[in-house]
Amino acid sequence: MKKFKRIRKLKDYRIHSEGNGILITSFIILALINFPLWYFLPELVVLNSVVSLFSIVLYLLMVNFFRSPKRIFPGDVENVVVAPADGKVVVIEKVFEPDHFKDERIQVSIFMSPMNVHANWYPVDGVITRVEHQKGKFHKAWLPKASTENERSLVVVRMQDGREILVRQIAGAMARRIVTYAAVGEECFIDQHMGFIKFGSRVDLYLPLDARINVELNQKTVGNETIIANLK
Repeated sequence: MKKFKRIRKLKDYRIHSEGNGILITSFIILALINFPLWYFLPELVVLNSVVSLFSIVLYLLMVNFFRSPKRIFPGDVENVVVAPADGKVVVIEKVFEPDHFKDERIQVSIFMSPMNVHANWYPVDGVITRVEHQKGKFHKAWLPKASTENERSLVVVRMQDGREILVRQIAGAMARRIVTYAAVGEECFIDQHMGFIKFGSRVDLYLPLDARINVELNQKTVGNETIIANLK
């Protein structure tokens, strides 16, 4: 297998492209609500001000949700697993992985609240060997059963040495859409976006049993920066 070359160039997204349609539509709707109030009922200053203030706060929260900071992993990518998402570590345990490996792996799960960046990054360099979307329920994302029962997307990356890492994007009680950019046969790299999950969600990593885990429960992670584990 050829040696992978890292991609160092990354577009400087301020707002993720997944938010363009929602933000434009929301702006038009809020404008259609606020403009008639001020134009036809200018005497209702207090009511109009409250509606306008609520509209501004709501829109800023939506802009905050779709923010997408530029990040370049600063270290050596060999034998490291980098956090695929911003959030908080809610699971570190040995589990049986039933969908792909069908054996025991170390599961590390990161929960993303609505206030976190919701872009997802590839945790390792490699070649994508499997992509699969699985329909399911919408339990709260931090519950253990979310990994196997919720709407989810599975991505398997084969590293240069042949080992595979499984990443699972999981929808939560609020999240109703998982976007996955991965395609079987493509090379993927740390620093690249793997996908996006809208409105609260979780990402699971399934790692070899001999991986040295570098995070703890309830630790906050920064996508494409925090080192989750070192591989032997």
